[in-house]
Amino acid sequence: MPVASHRAPDALQILQSVFGYPAFRGAQAEIVDVVARGGDALVLMPTGGGKSLCYQIPALLRDGVGIVISPLIALMQDQVDALAELGVRAAFLNSSQTGEQAFAIERKVRAGEIDLLYVAPERLMTPRCLDLFGSIRIALFAIDEAHCVSQWGHDFRPEYIKLSILHERFPDVPRIALTATADADTRREILQRLQLEDARQFVSSFDRPNIRYQIVEKANGRKQLLDFLQSEHAGDAGIVYCMSRKKVEETAAFLNDSGISALAYHAGMEQAQRSTNQSRFLREDGIVMVATIAFGMG
Repeated sequence: MPVASHRAPDALQILQSVFGYPAFRGAQAEIVDVVARGGDALVLMPTGGGKSLCYQIPALLRDGVGIVISPLIALMQDQVDALAELGVRAAFLNSSQTGEQAFAIERKVRAGEIDLLYVAPERLMTPRCLDLFGSIRIALFAIDEAHCVSQWGHDFRPEYIKLSILHERFPDVPRIALTATADADTRREILQRLQLEDARQFVSSFDRPNIRYQIVEKANGRKQLLDFLQSEHAGDAGIVYCMSRKKVEETAAFLNDSGISALAYHAGMEQAQRSTNQSRFLREDGIVMVATIAFGMG
């Protein structure tokens, strides 16, 4: 990306001039330095701790395109939009795009017009995508939500196990694996399955005191949900997860009929409608998203 100075910017300059933060927090500076110098890293950091900067800044410091592998398809557009507002040339490739849209992004990548490219793991493993990456200079690979590699975890994604191909095909490209959720056994599994045994490990506490769990015995589910939203979260945004698509539709309709702005999201909906609902949830106040686990992880 273009910079005002004739000399290469350093990490702190990019942090301040591009992202608008005065200083690094915690281990951020050390992580950025390791990856910018070409080293591998495993980063365990709580949500909100600034994980994204740990790969975004090295990607801007190094030559080439930073490739971010993420299963969070529903949030890619928002991530790219946020970076674009900062002047970072970002794009994504996933199953929500038409062939023409994907081709246009690939053309920009080849032309050196993209700083950061977000890719779904399913897309990355296609011969077309691997051929694209083989034809360009890559700054780094960032493997987000790396706990998805764990076969024992509820977020297991089989495509993640195949990501060891990155080390085999691109041995000189640094890799950074990031997660907010990984105990010691899961961290060992991430290192082994992604062939990151020599990576520097940065482990912060993932205790998040702002999150609490409350279990309530179910009596009248709809009434309890409505009472909870009206008495404790009136006007707030939030997500209500349901076990089935039918339940999503019924619950969203019930909340709307009860005066709460609710939107549905599940894999059975048209892509355009899912994208519209996702965009409204991210940009409007007081929206309750009623969804299956397709929201966020698919």
